[in-house]
Amino acid sequence: MTVEQWLSVAVLFGMMALFLWERFRYDVTAIIALLCAIALGLVKPDQAFTGFSDDIVIIVGSALVISAAVQRSGLIEDAVAYLSQRIRRVGSQLLLLTSCVGLASGLVKNVGALAMLMPAATQFARKSDTNPSVFLMPMSFASLLGGLMTLVGTSPNIIVSRVREEMTGRPFGMFDYLPTGLGLLIVGLLFLRLGYRLLPSDRQGTVSMGQALNLSSYETAARVPPINQSIGETLADFVARHDHDVDVTAIQRGGHSKEAHSEMVVEAGDVLVLTGEPDALERVIARDGLILTGQDKEQQDDDTGVVEGVIMAGSALVDRSAARMRLQDRLRLRLIAISREGEKLAKEPGQSILRAGDVIVLQGALDMMPERLRELGVLPIAERQIRLGTARRGWLAVIILAAAMTATATGLVPVAIAFFAAAGLILVTGALPVRDAYEAIEWPILIMLGALIPVSATLQSTGASDVIATQLSHLAATLPPWGAVMLILAAAMAVTPFLNNAATVLVMAPIAAVFASDLGYRPEAFLIATAIGAGCDFLTPIGHQCNTLVFGPGGYKFSDYARLGAPLSLLVLAVGTPLILWTWPL
Repeated sequence: MTVEQWLSVAVLFGMMALFLWERFRYDVTAIIALLCAIALGLVKPDQAFTGFSDDIVIIVGSALVISAAVQRSGLIEDAVAYLSQRIRRVGSQLLLLTSCVGLASGLVKNVGALAMLMPAATQFARKSDTNPSVFLMPMSFASLLGGLMTLVGTSPNIIVSRVREEMTGRPFGMFDYLPTGLGLLIVGLLFLRLGYRLLPSDRQGTVSMGQALNLSSYETAARVPPINQSIGETLADFVARHDHDVDVTAIQRGGHSKEAHSEMVVEAGDVLVLTGEPDALERVIARDGLILTGQDKEQQDDDTGVVEGVIMAGSALVDRSAARMRLQDRLRLRLIAISREGEKLAKEPGQSILRAGDVIVLQGALDMMPERLRELGVLPIAERQIRLGTARRGWLAVIILAAAMTATATGLVPVAIAFFAAAGLILVTGALPVRDAYEAIEWPILIMLGALIPVSATLQSTGASDVIATQLSHLAATLPPWGAVMLILAAAMAVTPFLNNAATVLVMAPIAAVFASDLGYRPEAFLIATAIGAGCDFLTPIGHQCNTLVFGPGGYKFSDYARLGAPLSLLVLAVGTPLILWTWPL
């Protein structure tokens, strides 16, 4: 090997060491690697920032925006909530959750699919009197497997598609990954259904500041529109249909408030005073198409949001109501929910007399919220995601996503254009506010990709990837074809716990391509093996964001991942290799 080749390999090994050390965040480590490559002359100054204009960065960023919009629509969450009323056994609940998160991961980025279904796991655990840890790690692993099914499910699929295009002039299509990905998902779901017992049953998740507040009873009010499925139902039927997640404490009809009883029949125009957890209230209101009191008087925009706060002793709100204070007219604030310890309110939030210590949810312009809260004497409390009062756009985001996927699958437009256009349409139509879109984009991931693309390219520009691939091909010379594919799959799976999965593909894909060429094989099987290996980190909580996401809430230890993940990894090797060869003959 030449000096330049050794330097290229040294930069990559040094980068891996920094990833393992975890002294710096992964995007900072990527920046350090890029600066080192520039300083050593491996990357020319005029090529240093080409990675940031690469299609991969555009596709991943757009996919994150689309994923957030689909998550915000609540459709997948509603489907799980509907099915949960009919499934009570832990094993069946686990299969439902892992199946849903696996299939959803093929449509949106796997970490987004996992995030939107984690609350459902908590609801299942509460109803079946078990720990959420039983569900969370299997759901994480299912999301990794589900992400293998389509081009946009996970970043490695996007990257190997570009490598194939560079080699053959033709990228992988949207559903070229489906035969291998779906097969692995089905086998993985069956294993997780039985293998979850390998996990310790005594793991307890960390309690967030929001959970420590233990605010399980919020009161809000919602009006029944003229055409609605709840009209004609008794309150008992209404509550039962929503699986007793909420309760109705009062009904306001014709300007008068009436105490609720189970046999009262819901009529059009009724204002229902509802009590329950914030997520349950939001879900019931959205599912039934109810209208929060005052919501129809004010158009929401991108700067509108909700804040949770506690009324302090000297607050101007004490012993007064929001209506009397004219919060909406004077301060452009709307009181949408109240939580009062040990008491149920019989009036809608705006008409209720407030007390010191009440926890309230206010909606208004977020940029003005700190000043307004200080003026009112309301102390913001631990940050929690409260969706109550935010608008849903139902099927709109899903329709836009389907159009983008159809356009790319038929070859009508390139993937980058289709998904960039889809993200733009989501913002224009209001399916996702601009503020939420910027928050949904994982900027560290994009920075890492932009910095590592020119660094990983040094393996090719210096010829180091040819040398490494040649050495691997010598090792595989005595192996049968399936052994060569399995070698690449195992190598990618061994590297990905130490690197980000996208970084693993950036390093491994060029090597796999040259490796296939040296052996006289077509590159597709080896590129697919690289993507699968990079996307299947089941051994650590740090190799993939999905595993990290469930680490705290599940209360897991580092070693717990290997207990369930090691046999799953061996299963992927055993099943994935023949699936790859069947789909992509050498």
